[in-house]
Amino acid sequence: IDVHPIRDYDIFVGKTMEFKVVKINQEFRNVVVSHKALIEAELEAQRKEIEKNQAEAELANLRSQVNPHFLFNTLNNIYSLIQIDPAEAQEAVHNLSGMLRYVLYESQKDTVPLSKERRFLKDYIGLMSARLTSGVKLEVSLPENPSDKPVAPLLFIPLIENAFKHGIGDTAESFIRINLGEDNEHVTCQVENSCFPKDDTDRSGSGIGIPNLRRRLDLLYPGAYSFEYGRVQTVYRSQLRINTGK
Repeated sequence: IDVHPIRDYDIFVGKTMEFKVVKINQEFRNVVVSHKALIEAELEAQRKEIEKNQAEAELANLRSQVNPHFLFNTLNNIYSLIQIDPAEAQEAVHNLSGMLRYVLYESQKDTVPLSKERRFLKDYIGLMSARLTSGVKLEVSLPENPSDKPVAPLLFIPLIENAFKHGIGDTAESFIRINLGEDNEHVTCQVENSCFPKDDTDRSGSGIGIPNLRRRLDLLYPGAYSFEYGRVQTVYRSQLRINTGK
């Protein structure tokens, strides 16, 4: 009896089964790899969503710190103005109401037109300069016809706040220079002022304003801004430049 056909058949069946097992294993591995990729993609999406929510929450908290800081400074200025010129103080309160609307509503947006931010800065400077004496030289340069390029709200106000807070001496000659400019993709705010730190622990540029601003810039303009500030002898200088095109 010729048994070779049977043996050949067994070999054929064995190889066929081995091929099918290999194929099933490969398909199983492909499924595992595919599911793993889907799971990793889903986890990455969840991680990014969590980071985004955390960043938004931190930004909201930082903005909430700016608002009372701004309000404290302006109200303190109006309080002082009441004793000097009650009529002027009344007008200042009226102007402050418009500024508060901007702070409460516009500042909650991701960006605002530069023209609106410029108007807010102009009103703030006008309010803070109302009680300046002849011993303080104030120079302000704001764009006459600013564009509507989008900028994050309230980025420049801490620099100007610090200038009025720390740049005015009780009796000594003082100065404040404020310059806001723009080009194709950049907005630059430069501020210089005489430096009269309140005491050894309260120096120009310290407090909540600058640390808050730096953190907001890191979150809003990562890799798209430059910020320099510091005291050189009796002059304090700060310059913030943001790239609005990124």
